[in-house]
Parts: sequence; structure tokens; C-alpha cells
Amino acid sequence: MSDVDLVAIPAGAVRLHDARRKSTRDVTLESFELGRYPVTEEQVAEVLGVTASHPRRPATDVSWLRAVRFCNALSEWEGFDTAYRVDGDEVTWHLDSEGFRLPTEAEWEYACRAGSTAAHYGPLPDVAWTSADGVNTPQPIGGKLPNLFGLFDTLGNVWEWCWDLLDPARYDDYRVFRGGGFADDAWSVRAGVRRGGGPRMHHEDVGFRVARGGFDGSEAAAQGWSARADAERAAVDGALPSGWTPRRRGR
Repeated sequence: MSDVDLVAIPAGAVRLHDARRKSTRDVTLESFELGRYPVTEEQVAEVLGVTASHPRRPATDVSWLRAVRFCNALSEWEGFDTAYRVDGDEVTWHLDSEGFRLPTEAEWEYACRAGSTAAHYGPLPDVAWTSADGVNTPQPIGGKLPNLFGLFDTLGNVWEWCWDLLDPARYDDYRVFRGGGFADDAWSVRAGVRRGGGPRMHHEDVGFRVARGGFDGSEAAAQGWSARADAERAAVDGALPSGWTPRRRGR
């Protein structure tokens, strides 16, 4: 198959912002690996047995659950234990697995920034496909400049699914996607912007990239995410973000 090119991301730390709660938190990360590019249509076609109309474009119209299943299928293809147990819509991350998986939100932002504390890791026209380029589809991977970790298209082109829940108190099982897309303006195409959708939703400007790296799962926490924190956040009520509509439970 078309190889997934992984970049070794060094250990480090990142500060995450939650605009709705007006809060920040500092996360210390162990080293991990992350795809140099978003997963392409060609790679999804080869692993899941579907058709690729534009092989070098990022795979889009892919739900979070489909991205999870791709990660497991790719792990099996490459001879790794799968990172996820999937039971219907319920997904459990085996934290110690070395198989392919979605990055945590902290991993994604740390890797995207590559040491930068600015909204963009370089001049936006040079590093990201956005609405300013006047394109109406995702563009082939690697067409703009990479960040200092050697990652392409982390900003612009397509949003990218992460593992984490967006805001379980308000949006139930919505998952985070990051990075902005080809139709978005500079306000949305920033390292710190968070958006999300339901695990079965799919969008023409949302794709994903894969990560690898296992961790000590004795406390059910890794790389800025924990099951306990999700449960605590789900129990906290608060004001809705402006312009957002919560998911109706049971649908």
C-alpha cells in the first residue's frame, strides 16, 4: 500500500485553551509519532477497499468512527495490536497499544505548533490552503510549506479528527476536529481553534491523520486525555457557546 510516513515528535509541553470555559491547562507529553501528511484517499481506498477519485487529496467525508476503523485496519495490515476496541458506537482506547490511532487534542496542537506560540507556525498563505486561495475542494497533500517538525497541512486544507470529546456537558459524544479547512478564513485556520461533530457525522472538509505511541494505561490517562476528566466535564453544566446547537440526545 501507499506507506504512511510518520514523524517522530519529541516529548514536550503545550498549553491548551478552552474559550467557552475561559480556562487554560498545561499538558506534558511523552514522545509519539504522527503522520507527516493527512491520510489520503488512496490510503483509505487501499486499507478499507473503497474507491479513490483523487488519490493524493486528503480523505474527507470520513466520520470519526470510520477514522477509528481505518486506524484499526491499518494496525492489522502492519502487524500491530489494534489501539481501539469498537462495540457499536462505543470505542475504548487501549492506551498501551503501539497500533495506529487518532492523536489526542494535546498531541495535535503541540505537533501543529512545533514550538510556535503564535496562531500560525508561518505566514498563512505559505503554510495553509484557506478561503483566500479561492479553491473549492481539498488540495493534494504537501502543496504548502511544512512546520518545523516537518508536518504538512496541519493548518488549512482539511480539519482533522482527534480522539478527545469536544465538550461532553454540552455536546454529548461530539469529537474534536482541529486545524481549519480550505473554505475557512484566517480566523478559523489557527492552531488553537476547536470545532467538533458527532462520531457518525461526515463533512467535505474534515479528514484525519494517524498517530502511534503507547503509554502506561494504569490510570486510564495519556497525552492530555483521561476517562476520568471526561466524566467530570460531562457532569458540569454551563452556558452554550455562541452560535452552536447542541446534539439532541438519542438521535
